[in-house]
Amino acid sequence: MNFIKPRQAKMAFCSLLILASASISAHVYAEEMVIGEELIAPGINLIFEGAVKDHIAPAMQHLPIDETDVHLEARVNWADKDIPEGTPPGGFVAYARVDAYIRNEKTGRSFHASLTPHVNLIDNQHYARNVALPGEANDLYTIVFYVRPPATFQLSPHKDWIDEYGELLFEPVSYEYNKLSFEDIVKASR
Repeated sequence: MNFIKPRQAKMAFCSLLILASASISAHVYAEEMVIGEELIAPGINLIFEGAVKDHIAPAMQHLPIDETDVHLEARVNWADKDIPEGTPPGGFVAYARVDAYIRNEKTGRSFHASLTPHVNLIDNQHYARNVALPGEANDLYTIVFYVRPPATFQLSPHKDWIDEYGELLFEPVSYEYNKLSFEDIVKASR
């Protein structure tokens, strides 16, 4: 008769626990929809997502989870290469101003949302907002994201930055994405 030694049993249990945790985490956080990915000068990645609704604190400043359809996100980070000297690869770009204009393609109903700085254990720092869609979950939507550099007096560039890149951290940009279906995201929960 073969017996499992206590050390082997403990290792097997730990392996199963790790696999189960990874499986649960993958399922819980797999419900993010990449809306678009862009790269702007001087080496900033923009990733726009529709994520599963979430509880955000402080509650008085955010739409409650039971009134939210989608958690809109914009990850604004430095790229991994071809970035300004001294820049942390993958680091969060602070003080950006990110707005989203959301329009129901069927009814024309629309609204504007300013995305604010958020932090979580998956994306770390990012810009986001809980939103209620202007229509049904199965409607199609157009979203225009506007990303503007920090306002004057929010970020003060030194002479070396100005000489190389100018007074703005980056030039304002906007990106439009059409025929977006958020139905799966709206139905999902954490």
